[in-house]
Amino acid sequence: MKKKESVEDIKIKSKRIKEEEILAFIGEYESDDRKSVQLILERLENRWNKYQKELFRLEQLKEKEREYHKEYRWICGMDEAGRGPLAGPVVAGAVILPEEYSLLKLNDSKKLTPDEREFLYEEIRKQAVAVGVGVVGPKKIDEINILQATYLAMEYAVKDLDQVPDLLLNDAVVVPNIPIYQVGIVKGDATCACIAAASIIAKVTRDHLMEDYDERYPEYGFKKHKGYGTKEHYEAIKKAGPCEIHRMTFLKPKDLPE
Repeated sequence: MKKKESVEDIKIKSKRIKEEEILAFIGEYESDDRKSVQLILERLENRWNKYQKELFRLEQLKEKEREYHKEYRWICGMDEAGRGPLAGPVVAGAVILPEEYSLLKLNDSKKLTPDEREFLYEEIRKQAVAVGVGVVGPKKIDEINILQATYLAMEYAVKDLDQVPDLLLNDAVVVPNIPIYQVGIVKGDATCACIAAASIIAKVTRDHLMEDYDERYPEYGFKKHKGYGTKEHYEAIKKAGPCEIHRMTFLKPKDLPE
């Protein structure tokens, strides 16, 4: 007679399986009437239900691209990060996703944890047909204003792509000087998969840049606040004065040392 697996062994196995293997695992052990095993299966069933809910959410997120894929092959999502900070660049991301891909938890970058963003940043780069990044620094922002600098970063991001898009789906805006058909989608980073992917590329790229700046200018705390106008940041500017990556047009006389 075959000895039953220990509950501890089953528990360890249950934690190692992938989502798509859950139902088969439940089927394998559902006849085991030990209460501890049934609790493990119950937790797995809950995990399966969450997985199915996430798959449904992702299918909805892909819906806009599916409609446009009837007419266009290379659909590019585009978004930016860093319009509001007092320091650092504005960064645009452009992403062309294949028609079939698997990016669990893909979402607007603002709705993700830093670890989730970092993981998805790597996965997007692995799975995407093409990824482009555009960066415009603080001096240019001061020269032409943040809106025009954002448009310029988006131009750079599109030029950085290895594949020329047939269609651009942008978060809310239509960008001048890009000779490609564009659609601005309100709240696109939360409702359209390729724009969500672009938002992650832009956000993580900019965060990495600000972490590098933190090493050069540790007195400002860029690693923590990424250049945004936190109390800590304003206090640092007041004490040390602005550095070369501050946007002078974003600062008022009261923000500067006396």
